[in-house]
Amino acid sequence: MQYPGSFARSVVLALSLLSGCAAAQPSGDPADAADTQSGAAAAPGGAAAFLAGRFAVRQGDLDRGADELMRALATDPNDPDVKRQAFLAALLAGRPEAVQLAAGQDENPAAQLLLGDVEALHGNWEGARRRFEALPKQGLTELLQPLLLAWSDFGAGKADAALAQLTPYTENERIRAVFTFHDALIADLAGHSADAGRLYNAARNEFGIANLSLVRAMASWQAREGHEAEARQTISLVNDMGDELAVSTPRLLTLLATRPVRSATEGLAEVYLAFAVLLRQQDAGDFANVMLRLALDLRPDLSTARLVAAESLEQAKHPEAALALLAPVPPTDPIAPSIDLRRAALYDVLGKTEESLRILNALSAAYPDRPEPWSLQGDVLRAKHRFPEAVVAMTKAIALSGPPSRAQWSLYYERGIAEERSHQWPAAEADFQKALELSPDEPSVLNYLGYSWTEQGHDLPRAEQMIKRAAEARPNDGAIVDSLGWVQLRRGDVASAVKSLERAVEMQPEDATINGHLGDAYWAAGRRLEAQYQWRRALTLNPDPDDLQHLQTKLHEADQALGTATTAAKTLPPAPAQP
Repeated sequence: MQYPGSFARSVVLALSLLSGCAAAQPSGDPADAADTQSGAAAAPGGAAAFLAGRFAVRQGDLDRGADELMRALATDPNDPDVKRQAFLAALLAGRPEAVQLAAGQDENPAAQLLLGDVEALHGNWEGARRRFEALPKQGLTELLQPLLLAWSDFGAGKADAALAQLTPYTENERIRAVFTFHDALIADLAGHSADAGRLYNAARNEFGIANLSLVRAMASWQAREGHEAEARQTISLVNDMGDELAVSTPRLLTLLATRPVRSATEGLAEVYLAFAVLLRQQDAGDFANVMLRLALDLRPDLSTARLVAAESLEQAKHPEAALALLAPVPPTDPIAPSIDLRRAALYDVLGKTEESLRILNALSAAYPDRPEPWSLQGDVLRAKHRFPEAVVAMTKAIALSGPPSRAQWSLYYERGIAEERSHQWPAAEADFQKALELSPDEPSVLNYLGYSWTEQGHDLPRAEQMIKRAAEARPNDGAIVDSLGWVQLRRGDVASAVKSLERAVEMQPEDATINGHLGDAYWAAGRRLEAQYQWRRALTLNPDPDDLQHLQTKLHEADQALGTATTAAKTLPPAPAQP
C-alpha cells in the first residue's frame, strides 16, 4: 500500500516533532544503554539484564528482550528508562505485560495509545476518548488524534460527531487523503450510503494510486449497493499493486460484499496500519513497528498488518520471526494467497527450498490462471542454479500474464538470465531484447545484455553504450561499473578499464569476478605482480567453477612468463594492499 506525497510530507514534519515516543525507542546499539539508564547501572544484575534485553530487541528476539528488560525492571522498579524500554519490548512482542507497564507513563504517547485501545476493546469509548484527547498535540500524535477521536465517537454511538470531527481535515489539501477515507468508512458504517459513495470517490481521487484498504472498502460498498460490475472493476486494481497482493485478486473477487472494516475497533486498527505504511515509506521503521503492533492488538486478524510487519522483519534479516508472525493467518483469510507467497519467499531465504516450492506448487494448483506463483518459483529455482527448471516456470508465468506490457519486462529479463545460464543464448538474447522493447531504460537489462555481448566479442561499441547508460542510471552499482571496465578493456582502453575496475572492487571487494577482471586489467597495463595478486585474491572468494579454472590457468601462465623474466619483474611495483 502507498500514500500520496502530500500526506507523506506531513508525516515527515510530524516525525521531526516527535518527542515522547522517541524516548521509548531502542537505539539499536546495546552499548549505549549504560549511558541512558541510571538505576540499572547501580545494580550489576539489572545492568546485565538491561543490556541483554536491548540487544535481544535489536536482534529481533522480542520475547527474550521483554523477559530480560522486565528482569532489569524487577531489580530497579523506579528507573523510568528501564520501565520505558521494558514497556516497548513487551508492546512489540505483543505481551500482556505491556498494559501493566504502560500504567503511570503519562508522558509516553505509545503507552497512552495502548491504554486507550484497551478501553476501546472493553467498550469504554468515553474512557478511550479521554486517553486519546490527552495525547500531546504535536508530532505524530497530532495527526493520529482526530482519527482516533472520530472512531471513539462512532464507537460511543455518536456517528454525526465522528463525521464532524474529520470534516476540517478532509478540507486540508495536504493531509485529506487518509482522513477522507476514514470519513467514508464511518459514513458507510453509519448507513449514510450516498455520503459514503461520495467520500470513497473523493478518497480515491486524493490517493491517486491503488491502496488495498481503500480498494476493498470501496468495492464492498459498490457491491452492497448493487453495482457488482463496478465492484469487480475496482477490485481489479489490486493487479497493479505488485505480485504479492495481485495473487489474491481471485479470492477478493469472491468476497466483494464483505466489509473489510466492521466496527469502531477495526477502524482504529486501520488508522494504525495507515500510519505504519506511511512511516515505513519515510524509513521510520521503529515507529512503524509500534503502529503495527497497536493495530494487531486491536485486530489480530488484520492480515494486511501482518504482511507489512513480516516485510519489515524480513528486511531486518529476521525471517524466522516473520514466518512466526504470519503463522496465525488461516487459509480462509481474504489475502491468504499473498500470505502464502510471502511464506514461500521466507522459506527460500532460510534455505528451505523444497518447502518453498511445495507452497508455490499448491498456489499454482489453487489459482491456475495466476502468473505470480510461477514467477516466484522461477526466481527460487534460478537462485539455486536450477536454470532449465527456472526457464519452464518463467515461461508459464509469461504465458499467464496476458499481452506483453511495460510491467512485464522483468519476466522476460529473468527468463533470459535462466536461458543464458543454461546455454540457450539465442533464446536469452531474444528475451533481453524483448525486455528492452517493453522498458527501454532498465539498467539491469542494459547491463546484462551489454556484458553478454562483451563476453562474446559481439558489437562492442554498442555494448559499451548500453553499459554506459546503465552506469549513468546506477553509478554506485559495483556490478555495472565492473561491466563498464570489462568492455573498456575489451575495446583496448586499458587506462579507463583500470580506473573503472578499481572503483568496482572498492564497491564490491568480495566479488570474485570483479577482482579477476581487475587482475586482467592490471596485466594488460603491464602491472604483472598486481595482476597475480588480484587473481589469487579472486581464488579465495568462492568463484564459479568456470572462473576458477580460468583463474588457475592465468596464474600458471603468469608464473611461467614472470619466471623467464626475473630481472624485469624486480622493477615492477609491489602488490597492492588487500581491498
